[in-house]
Amino acid sequence: MKLLPITLLLAFQACWLQAQTGHRIEAQIEGYNESELYLAVHYGDKQYLQDTAYRNDKGTYVFEGEKVLEGGMYLIVLKPDNANFQLLITPEEQHFSFTTSKDRLFEDMTLTNAPDNALFFGYLAFLAQQRQESEKIKAEEPNNQEKLEAIDAAVVAYQEALVNNHPTTLTAAIVKANIAVEMPEFSGSNEEIETQRWRYQQQHFFDNLNLADPRMLRTPFLFGRINTYVNQLQVRHPDTIAQAIDHVLSAVQPAEETFKFYLIHFLNEYARSNIVGMDAVYVHLVDKYYASGRAPWTDPDQLNKIVDNAAKLKPLLIGKKAPDIEMQKQDGSSVSLHEVNAEYTILYFWRYDCGHCKESTPFMKEFYEEFKDKGVALFAVCVKYTDEIGGCWDYVEEQGIGDWLHTVDPYNRSRYGQLYDIRSTPMLYILDRNKEIVSKRIGAEQLSEVMDQIMQFHKPKE
Repeated sequence: MKLLPITLLLAFQACWLQAQTGHRIEAQIEGYNESELYLAVHYGDKQYLQDTAYRNDKGTYVFEGEKVLEGGMYLIVLKPDNANFQLLITPEEQHFSFTTSKDRLFEDMTLTNAPDNALFFGYLAFLAQQRQESEKIKAEEPNNQEKLEAIDAAVVAYQEALVNNHPTTLTAAIVKANIAVEMPEFSGSNEEIETQRWRYQQQHFFDNLNLADPRMLRTPFLFGRINTYVNQLQVRHPDTIAQAIDHVLSAVQPAEETFKFYLIHFLNEYARSNIVGMDAVYVHLVDKYYASGRAPWTDPDQLNKIVDNAAKLKPLLIGKKAPDIEMQKQDGSSVSLHEVNAEYTILYFWRYDCGHCKESTPFMKEFYEEFKDKGVALFAVCVKYTDEIGGCWDYVEEQGIGDWLHTVDPYNRSRYGQLYDIRSTPMLYILDRNKEIVSKRIGAEQLSEVMDQIMQFHKPKE
């Protein structure tokens, strides 16, 4: 008989544990009578619908499922205009309920079994109260700076107390992440101070934001912060950008899903980038993460394509020596790219039946007339083979561009298409005297301006 209570207790515990698996969120919103209520989630720079709850006879909406929801900031979305408010989900808070009213969401919010959400809504209510007080002062006493500063100080004190007293909560992580890093005083000229402030901001940008916290992936601010750090706080040079991305990926690595999300995001961003030279960032990411096995989720066939694509791009990065190609002139004689003796060589791939090439021809003619006496050669390659070659020479004569160095490769012996990854035409490369790539893949209409900038940059200092 003594075993019976223990047996019953174990059975009760088993039932309780089973009942607590998955998630169950009950909602009652006074004044909201629509048949549906939605649960959405922040993810990266977007929001996604997570679940739909239907109004029951008691006016209650229940979001439930066997799956445990990932921690982060979610949205309760109301019909018909998608009005919404934030709700926190954490591993500890998967089974809770709340009641509120449609017109007084924060003021009337009551939560059960949700201490983190209670803390969060208490903070929002406090901010709303301080904001009202601030607006009242600005309206009645617009010059009373002392009172406004007192309100700011009260907000700071509230935030510090919340973070210190509830350090493990999602609310504290969110509040801390949105506290600006204090900037020290710097000395020197205005330019020196600006540089010091910029450097300090770079080094301390994430001081209050724990990138290794997996809950941060599902917040509305993480994506913007990382984007600002990589794309606004760095010099726009591929090496610097790659270094910044490495810093972010290293910091988020303990949060596996966050690491996966941002590695894929940056790979796609720099695969699509139209900024000259930024394909070097793509190659860097492939070499360091994909080719080394640090992206195990990637389908093997897709992985092979990614690695192969990076391998094709690597010899064509800015700063690399352009692959030499031996071509044929109209008279049948041979000429190689590397034997062209010029301070700069424009390598131009084109086709006579290409609409964009035809649009580029006037710009290329104008460019050549301007720069042919400034040490610039134009090495043009008509991308045609065998019996189509004749059309190349016909077009050259029709357009009056015979003074360029025109070449073809009737039987593709040089493999120029593969060497230069020619997927479309026209395609332009600017090479220096050593045949190193200075710029590439720009439009013919941009060529004169870019060439001016390059020559000005390399002009000997007086």
